[in-house]
Amino acid sequence: MRVDKNYSMAPLPRNTVRDALSVAVTVGAYGVAFGAASVAAGFSVLQTCLFSLFTFTGASQFAAIGVVAAGGGAISAIVTATMLGTRNALYGIQMAPILEARGLRRIVASHITIDESTGVALSQKPRGVNAMRVGFWVTGLGVFVFWNAFTLLGALGAKALGNPASWGLDGAVPAVFLGLLWPRLENTFLRVVAATSMVCAMLVTPWLPAGLPIVATALVAVVMGWRER
Repeated sequence: MRVDKNYSMAPLPRNTVRDALSVAVTVGAYGVAFGAASVAAGFSVLQTCLFSLFTFTGASQFAAIGVVAAGGGAISAIVTATMLGTRNALYGIQMAPILEARGLRRIVASHITIDESTGVALSQKPRGVNAMRVGFWVTGLGVFVFWNAFTLLGALGAKALGNPASWGLDGAVPAVFLGLLWPRLENTFLRVVAATSMVCAMLVTPWLPAGLPIVATALVAVVMGWRER
């Protein structure tokens, strides 16, 4: 894929913005669950908000507070969160030649390189490089704003919220991603990879900590892609 050297995100593709905002709002709203869970695990409201502000990678955040809630120490929580966060570095390698960000823009891009921004950006490939860039920035910045806002709401209202998972937000996020993924399964091989990854995730979920089943499915894709080549 050829990347246009003249970095521009204008004009904004309407369909791309729609896709990006739908993901940003849905995923960001789940920050309520993190805020509530974090306070329930013993973190203060300030600590919870700073965690979302500076770490900003949902699976790693949930994994860290899960370790603490289970009685683990700070080192164990950091190691677990770091292991899950390594996937973002792989996303960065893939997105860097597309975004061609420099200076401060590059720093911001690295902070919002997450599952959602990368997923939406790659799903826009048929619409061109400009759409991929718009998808990345709108999704990444949107999730950042909504995630942090809802983290604060969740932390402040932790005692009154009950179980946030009962609202269905945990189901809404994968549903949105399924909608983005489905059009990209253009041939039998890609459908087989997707189905195999799904089965793999279901098999390892009871045995692996939260977030690691996703990493395992990435390995499935790598192995099957290598065999295909």
